[in-house]
Amino acid sequence: MANSASGMAVNDECKLKFLELKSKRNYRYIVFKIEENNQQVKIEKLGRPNESYDDFTASLPTNECRYAVYDFDFTTAENCQKGKIFFIAWSPESSRVRSKMLYASSKDRFKRELDGIQVELQATDPSEMSIDIVKCRAL
Repeated sequence: MANSASGMAVNDECKLKFLELKSKRNYRYIVFKIEENNQQVKIEKLGRPNESYDDFTASLPTNECRYAVYDFDFTTAENCQKGKIFFIAWSPESSRVRSKMLYASSKDRFKRELDGIQVELQATDPSEMSIDIVKCRAL
């Protein structure tokens, strides 16, 4: 399905792997990349269930945009185990302007394809998606 605003298609594997992350918890995170030459969102990396948040942040390129989902587990003040699925729009300042525009114009359409996102973060710098910010947004 192409997005009329950006002409972006979403590869079926993106939806399939997201469902596996959500229901079976086969992955800790998924990093998505827009293939600019064929105008399609594809999976760049699947994080194993035992990978940490640091592993996830290290998998994001320092000067290129990406979308990502992260399955964040935490304990509430009442000592309950919970999990929330974060959608992260990674758009570093050093990335190309065309790339930033493409990711920004396609984000809402792509996010709608992933049913079950609970929290969204926009980040242009690693400090904007630190583990402390994730914890605060999860509660």
